[in-house]
Amino acid sequence: MLTTALRNVLAHKARLAMTVLAVCLGVAFVSGTLVFADSTTAAHRAAASKNFAGVALTVTAKEPRPGSGADQSTSVLDDALVRKLADVPGVAAVRPSADGSAVLNAADGTPLRVGARWANQAAAYVPGKDGTDGRYPLTEGRAPRGGDEIAVDRGTAAAGRLRIGDPVTLATDGPAMTKRLVGLVTTDDTRVTAGGTLVLFDRATAQQLFATPGHYTGIDLAAAPGTDQVDLARKVAAVLPADRAEATTGAAQAAQQTILVDTLTRGYEKLPLVFAGVSLFIASFLIVNTFTMLVARRTREIALLRAIGAQRRQVARAVLLEALVVGLAASAAGFLLGLGIAAALPGLLGDGLPRGPLVIGPAPVAAALAVGVGVTVLAAWLPSRRAAKVAPIEALRTAEQPPTAHRLRLRAVAGLVLVALAAALLVSLRGAKDASEANLQSAMLGCALLVCGLIALGPVLAAPVIRTFGRLTGRLGVAGRLARENALRDPRRTAATAATLMISTALVTGLATIGHSAAQALDHRAAAGLAADYVIGSRSTMDGVDPAAVARIAATPGVRTASAVTDSTLVAGGTVLEVAGVDDGVGAVLKPDVTGGALGDLGPGRVAVSATVAREHHLAPGDRLDARMGRTQDARPYTVVAVYRDDPTARDVLAARAEVAQNSYLPGSVQRILVRTADGATSPALEQRLRTAVGNSPLVKVQDRAQLVREAAGVMGDLLAVMYGMLAVGALIGALGIVNTLAVSVAERTREIGVLRAVGLDRAGVRRMIRLEAVTVAAYGTLLGLAAGLAGAWAVGPLATGAVEHYTPALPWGTLLLVCAVSLAIGALAAAVPARRAAALGPLAAAAEA
Repeated sequence: MLTTALRNVLAHKARLAMTVLAVCLGVAFVSGTLVFADSTTAAHRAAASKNFAGVALTVTAKEPRPGSGADQSTSVLDDALVRKLADVPGVAAVRPSADGSAVLNAADGTPLRVGARWANQAAAYVPGKDGTDGRYPLTEGRAPRGGDEIAVDRGTAAAGRLRIGDPVTLATDGPAMTKRLVGLVTTDDTRVTAGGTLVLFDRATAQQLFATPGHYTGIDLAAAPGTDQVDLARKVAAVLPADRAEATTGAAQAAQQTILVDTLTRGYEKLPLVFAGVSLFIASFLIVNTFTMLVARRTREIALLRAIGAQRRQVARAVLLEALVVGLAASAAGFLLGLGIAAALPGLLGDGLPRGPLVIGPAPVAAALAVGVGVTVLAAWLPSRRAAKVAPIEALRTAEQPPTAHRLRLRAVAGLVLVALAAALLVSLRGAKDASEANLQSAMLGCALLVCGLIALGPVLAAPVIRTFGRLTGRLGVAGRLARENALRDPRRTAATAATLMISTALVTGLATIGHSAAQALDHRAAAGLAADYVIGSRSTMDGVDPAAVARIAATPGVRTASAVTDSTLVAGGTVLEVAGVDDGVGAVLKPDVTGGALGDLGPGRVAVSATVAREHHLAPGDRLDARMGRTQDARPYTVVAVYRDDPTARDVLAARAEVAQNSYLPGSVQRILVRTADGATSPALEQRLRTAVGNSPLVKVQDRAQLVREAAGVMGDLLAVMYGMLAVGALIGALGIVNTLAVSVAERTREIGVLRAVGLDRAGVRRMIRLEAVTVAAYGTLLGLAAGLAGAWAVGPLATGAVEHYTPALPWGTLLLVCAVSLAIGALAAAVPARRAAALGPLAAAAEA
C-alpha cells in the first residue's frame, strides 16, 4: 500500500498540484503572518532601544538640591572627571558623550525621517588616541573638525540623497543652521538603523548645543575582563561627587529600557497575533475543504482497492500517507512563500513602519509544520475513515451520492446552535467599555463561532439563496438554468466551494468597516473644525515659530489668509488643560462647533471651553473659571463665554492670543500658523514655498489635512497599517483559495460536461454554464461573508470606541462594492481555464477521461 499511495500521489498530477497549492497557500498565510509580526515587533523594539553592549557603567549628572549652593547651570561631567574615572581600577576605557537630538533636511529641502524625537539622534564625534571614534567608524570622508562641519551615517545620507561636500540644513532646538557634510559613518545604534537619523558634530560644537562648553551629557565606562559591574559601580561612586553625579550599570539601564519598550510595543505584538489566529483558521479550513473534496471524489478508486483485497486499515493508512507526503512538500514551499510575503509587506505599507531584518523564530516554523502537515493529515483523517468504509460494490456506481437528509438536518441543528452562541456572545459585548484582552478574546470567539455556524448552515441556506439569485441567471437561457440547477443539485458541494470565499469576504468586510470607521475617527480627532488647508507649527510645545513668518506666509503666492495661534497651558482645579490663543479673524481657518454662547466675545479674562472641560468642571456660558495660565504663578478668574464640541485644533480652551502670548512660557511666541490657500487646494510647490517662508527649518512642520491625520493616528496609525497589510494577505489567500477550490470542483465534472456536449450543448454554452455556476456560488459565498463581516464589525464597535476616540461605525460603501465585484470576478475567472479545457474536449473524450 505504500507503493500504491506514492504512485497515486504522482499519477494525478493536476489533482496533486491543486492540493499542494491549497496547503502551500495556507502555510504561507500563517508563516508569513507570524514572521511579519515578529519582524515588525523587533523593528519597533529596535527603534526605541539604545544599545548598551560594552557599557558597564554610565555616569550622568544629578540636579543639585535647592539651597545647596551648587551652580545649577554647570555640570560636573568634564574632562577632569573623565581622567579621574579612567584611573579607577577595573575601568578599561572611558568614552564621554554629548548627545541630543537634531532634525535635518534632505537634499530636496524636506525634513528627513521626522518622527519621535528619539529617532533623530545627534552626538559628538569623540576621537580616541588613534584619532578615530570606535563607536562611529568612518566609511567615507573625514570626521568633523569645526563648528560648520557635520558627519552623518550612511543610511541617513542615502535617505536624504546627501553627498560629501553638500550643505545641509538642520536644527536642534533653535533656529535652522547650515553646515557642510564632510564624512559618512556606520553605527549599530538600532534607533538609527530602524529608520532614524544620526548627525555627528565635533566635540566642542556638540557640547555647546547639548550641554555647556567643556562639559558632557554622559560618560560611558567599559569594564576590564573579569570585573563585576556592581563592584565597579561602588568604586566609581567613591570618586563621584555624590550630590552632583551618579553611576548606573549597563544591566540596570537595559532592564529599565526593556520595561519601557515592552510598554511602547505591546500593541504591535498583539494585533499581528490576532491575525495569525485568523490566518490559521482560514488556512485550516482551506486545506480541510480541498482535501475532503478530493477524497470524496475518489470513492470509486478506493472501492476498487477494496474489491481487489485491500483492508480498511490499509486504505485509511494509504490516504493518510498521501496526505503526509503532500503536507511535507507543501509546507516547505509554503514557508518559503511566507518569507517572501513577510519581506514584501513592509515595502507595500510605505514609511509608516520601522525597518529591520526578517526575524524567523521557532513559532513560524512550528506553525508551518502544524498547518502543512498536522492540518493536512487531520483533514484526511475523517475522509480516510469514510473511505475505509466504502464497500467494493461502490465501484459499480457511476455517480456521487448526494448527502442524506439526516446529515443535512444534523448540520442545520449544529449551525443554528453555533449561530445562537455567537449572537449571544457578540450582543453581550455591546455593553463593553474598552478593548481589554478579555473583551477582544470574546469578540474573536464570537466571530469564529458565527463563521463556523454559517459554514454548518451553508448547505441549508444554499437552496433559497441560490434560487433567488438563479432568477437572474435563468434569464440567460439554457446555460443559465443549468448553472442554477447544478449549484442546487449538491448543496454540500456548493456550500463547501463558497465557504472559502465567505471567510475571506467576511474578513475583508469586517476589517474594512472597522478600519474605515477608525480612519474617520482619527480624521475627526486630528482636524475637526479645521477650515485651514495647511497648519504650520513647531514640533514641540516648548518651541516656537518665528512670529515674523506670519507676514511672510501671508504674502506667499497662493495664500489667502494666515492666522497665528499661540499655545500654552491652563491649570484649573489641578488639571492641566491646553489653551489656544487666537485672534479675532481666526474664523476663516478655525470653525469650532459652538453649542452655547459666542466665540466673538473672547477677550482678556474671557475664554471658551470644550464640551469635555465644561462637563468635567460643570461650566456653562457665563460661569466663572479660576485658573492660572502659562508661566504665571497665581490663579485668576476667567469668564466662560462659549462652549464648543471637542476640537483638536481648538484644544481644550480658546482664549485671546494677546493674553496667551503674554503669559506663555515663550512670551510673544507663535506655535501654529493656520493657512487658507487661494483656491482651497494643496500642492508640493505651495508646500515648498511655505517652507521657504519659515526659513526651511526642519523643526517646523508644514502639514496638510492628510498629514495631520497620519500624525494624530500615532501608534493607532501604525496598527492600522499592520491591519491593512494582513488584510491584503487575507484577500490574496482567499482569492487564490476560491480559485483552487472551484478548479477542483470543475475538473472533477469533466465526464458530466461530456454528457452535456453529447446531448447538444455547444462549447460556448459549456463555458457560459460553468462560469455562471461559478458566479452563482461566488455570489452565495459573498452574501454570507458580507453578513458575517458586518455583524462582527457591529459587535466590536464598543471595543473600538474604547480604543479610538470619536469612533462611530461607518460603512465603506466603495470597499463593499469593490468586494462584491472582485468576488464575482474571482468566481468567473476561477472557472475560466477548466471551462475552456472541458469545452475543448469532444463528448466521447470527456466521458472517457473521467
